[in-house]
Amino acid sequence: MRGVNVVSARGLVKTFGSGRAARRILDGADLDVEAGEVVAILGRSGSGKSTLLHLIGGLDSPEAGTVEAAGRRLDLLSERQQVEFRRRHVGFVFQFFHLVPELTGEENVLLPAGLGRASDGARRRGVDLVDRLGLREVAGSLPHTLSGGEQQRFAIARALVNDPELVLADEPTGNLDEESGAAVLDLLGGIGAGGRAVVIVTHDPRAAAIADRVLHLQAGRLDASVTEPSRRARAS
Repeated sequence: MRGVNVVSARGLVKTFGSGRAARRILDGADLDVEAGEVVAILGRSGSGKSTLLHLIGGLDSPEAGTVEAAGRRLDLLSERQQVEFRRRHVGFVFQFFHLVPELTGEENVLLPAGLGRASDGARRRGVDLVDRLGLREVAGSLPHTLSGGEQQRFAIARALVNDPELVLADEPTGNLDEESGAAVLDLLGGIGAGGRAVVIVTHDPRAAAIADRVLHLQAGRLDASVTEPSRRARAS
């Protein structure tokens, strides 16, 4: 539903290193992402894009600032509650796929659905995702026999199997050729159109083509002054 924030981050600060070697990666970054919106965050390598994604997904904690995602203040959750929050509400897509090498593509997709108190609906959703993403013919193949594009599509299906409100993609085209990368970005754009909030952090400018908003991470902040035209604006 448009107008409802799935992510509200305020004043995020994160520093790496100590003493004279300390470097402030994030310096008061703010971010809002609505349901049904795709936001692409561009920036050079080392600018803090992945760090920002880890903070809003609950994989790390800021030194200062707050993150509210899917209606929960992440800093108020216990470690166990954060694990449950990520499992139920967040889908992660990474550059290096992170498929379990001993499991087939479909088994990788169904893996989160087999954890904890997952419903039969999640398992059925996983089978359906494999079909909808055109992966049925290679569903029984091990990851090392798949192309990079196929592995990333399986990784996206795995991220969606528990029907999360928030999908976070960290350099999802970094290991793909141009054609496969374009297909994956188009797929992520469609996920946002389906009502989820999607945040893609990347240095790939092609992400702008599928995003509703494009922000640039510079000097530890998301610079709205260099925001690209939105997908909606280009379509109008």
